[in-house]
Amino acid sequence: MTTLASRSLQASPLSGLLLLCLAATWLVWGSTYLAIKYALISFPPFFQMGTRFLFAGALLMAWMRWRGAPWPNATQWRNALLVGTLMLGGGMGGTAYAEVTVGSGLVVAFIAVVPLMIAALNRLYGVKPSRLELAGIGVGLAGVLMLTQGAGFQASPAGLAAIAIACVTWSIGSVLSQRSLPLAPGATGFASEMICGGAVLLVLSALNGEAPEWPPQPVAAAAWFYLVVFGSLIAFNAYMVLLSRASAGLASSYTFVNPVIAMMLGVAVAGEVITGYEWLAAGIVLVGVVLLLARPSR
Repeated sequence: MTTLASRSLQASPLSGLLLLCLAATWLVWGSTYLAIKYALISFPPFFQMGTRFLFAGALLMAWMRWRGAPWPNATQWRNALLVGTLMLGGGMGGTAYAEVTVGSGLVVAFIAVVPLMIAALNRLYGVKPSRLELAGIGVGLAGVLMLTQGAGFQASPAGLAAIAIACVTWSIGSVLSQRSLPLAPGATGFASEMICGGAVLLVLSALNGEAPEWPPQPVAAAAWFYLVVFGSLIAFNAYMVLLSRASAGLASSYTFVNPVIAMMLGVAVAGEVITGYEWLAAGIVLVGVVLLLARPSR
């Protein structure tokens, strides 16, 4: 789950670097939802996410400080705490909690509605969507409503509530980070957000009385390591490169590629069951996202 760019940048030719970055955001992020499912074998949801982001954030902050980046000031740390609480505490914590009872493929199909929510929330800041964007929002939300009626979410009201809260908090945090709560520049800001969000998730873990299995099962430990290195460090930095060197539409293309990859992996690797109706609903959500991202550059 990452923030859509609020501006369109001049597209550059698809160099080898950009192709690698696209592969990272498409394939790695698409696979992280299945990795979350496997990490849950030994690590409860809030503990799993809290340790993942705290560890990744500390590594990234140490790297940026070694490269000479300035330490975030008090206001930037405050903003990181607020944004991290919404995006990581609510967004990623809710996602992991939902995956306890809902298949990873269905969870990421639901998450595809986030760009639509962000576009709707931006109206509060005077950013009026075009007719094409309005059509995308309407189609995408209709697909999500269909998805909630499928067997996967109907069997788990708690999972549905968790992923709905996750999408809302992630979207609000994304908009606030763009409009009202700027973080420290570059990767230092993301590191501070991960540190603060990870700390909030560990507080939630303690309040919920979570207890990880120790020693963890090898598959859970491998999944956690994959989430730290590939999901939190490599893929996000690839996304930052795309934002700086490619168009916003291309950088955001992961939002309609990830659900397809996640659903296919869930079925092929984890044996998850997704009905034809749920595939149709997910497809309608993705049509809405494509309509939203097809808007002309402004």
